[in-house]
Order: sequence, then C-alpha cells, then structure tokens
Amino acid sequence: MSHPESVSPMTQMFEEFDLTTEHAQHFFGIDLRPLNKLLAQLPLPFDISVNKAVVVLWLAALLSFGLIFYAGRGRGLVAKGLRNAIEALFQFVKTDIVEDNMGHEGRKWLPFIGGLFFFILFSNLLGLIPGSFSPTSNINVTATLAILVFFSIIIQGMIKQGGFGFWKNLAPSGLPAWLYIIMYPLEFVSLLAKPFSLAVRLFANLLAGHIVILSLLSLGILAGSWLVKPVPVFAATVMYGFEIFVAFIQAYIFAILTALYIGTAIHPEH
Repeated sequence: MSHPESVSPMTQMFEEFDLTTEHAQHFFGIDLRPLNKLLAQLPLPFDISVNKAVVVLWLAALLSFGLIFYAGRGRGLVAKGLRNAIEALFQFVKTDIVEDNMGHEGRKWLPFIGGLFFFILFSNLLGLIPGSFSPTSNINVTATLAILVFFSIIIQGMIKQGGFGFWKNLAPSGLPAWLYIIMYPLEFVSLLAKPFSLAVRLFANLLAGHIVILSLLSLGILAGSWLVKPVPVFAATVMYGFEIFVAFIQAYIFAILTALYIGTAIHPEH
C-alpha cells in the first residue's frame, strides 16, 4: 500500500466515492468499525455492515420523517418559520406533482411520492456537506428506489386494470393483429426503461456534479501559481451552489416521473 504522501491530491479526493476503503468506515470522526465487528457476529446470510453512505441514508430518513411530523403537529391557522417552509414543500408535492399527474385518485399515493421526494432531497443535500457522502451518487441506492417504483407501477396497474388487462393494455387497442407482434415487445422494453431511466438520471447527475467539484478543487491544489489557484476554487464554489439547485430539481424530477408513471397505470386511457 502506498503512503499518503505518495498519493496525488486527485486520487485522495476521488477516494470519497469508494465505499470499500478505510476512509468510508469513518463519519465525521466517528469510527464505524467497532459497530461493524458486532454486526459481523450476527448469523445473517447477507452483509449489513455500516459505512458513511449508510449513515447518511439513516439521517435522510430521520430528517424526512422528523420534519414532516414536526410540520404536521403544528397548531394554529398560520404556520411560521420552518413549519411554513415544510408545509409549502409538501403542498407543492401534493398539488403540482401528485394531483396534476394522478388526479384526486392519486392522493393515496401522496405519502409514498412525498416520502420519495423528501428522502431524495435530504440525501442530496446531506451529500453536499464536506466529509459526508451522497448516497444518490451510488447506483445501488438509486436502482433500489427505482425498483420500488417499478413494482408500484405493476401492482397498481394490475389492481386497477386486472392482472390480464394491465399487460393487454400495454399496447393500444384497434391495431392490426400482426402489428402487436412488434408493439408488445417494444412496450415491454419501454416499461423496463422507466425504472432504468429513473435510476441512471439521478445517479449520473449527482455523481457528475461531485466529480466536477472535486476535479476543480484538485486543479486548484495542483496549480503551481498562486495567481491561478483562485480560478478553479472560485469555479468549484459556483458549481457547489449550482449543486444545491440540482439537489432540489433531481428530487422533483424523480417524484414527478414516479407520479406520471403510476398515474398512467391508474388511467391507462390517457
């Protein structure tokens, strides 16, 4: 193993994305290895070891539940401060994402879609804290969320249209019989492409933003002249501010596409 002094700044920074290193076993100075040793003693057929990405997922889930619970427990007709901001976000999800794409029948899906929105949002934002980790820049996390959405589409479609009707309605009716030989495989691939696009879009956007920021910071460190160093550092700062916007927009895109896909299963005629 090479010594830290022999490793370039670029290499050290990109180790942030590697969850198999010793670095991933620490979270803001907290050593997670003792906890993993205890978990390794459990007679389980799968690995449940904890790294900093898992800790951020826990924090994102706690923040999502805690802040929504806090807003819901408020008293009085007019919310103020943090409660007002959370209620405004939740109202945005309810009106502009769920009802606009699923109709009033989609209100029962509000907890699921709202939970996805806030969970992804807090995961994105927590990942921007220096020394933290963005779980949504890991394809395993985004793929798991996308698979949940995929099965939600199928289950809701089969409940609403019937087991046979859901698969029958993948292709529009009234077409020549020979055309269905082409349409059904294409529509099935299109169905599979929905969770794939959800997973890759979220993962790629978050990962790309972090890579750009780390690359710019590395260039600032490697720059030989002190007159040049501020340029990539300033660019990284601007990019960091843009990533805050991306954190919100990617949570919105994931939630609105989920509502749209499930809404299509509820209302196949549209």
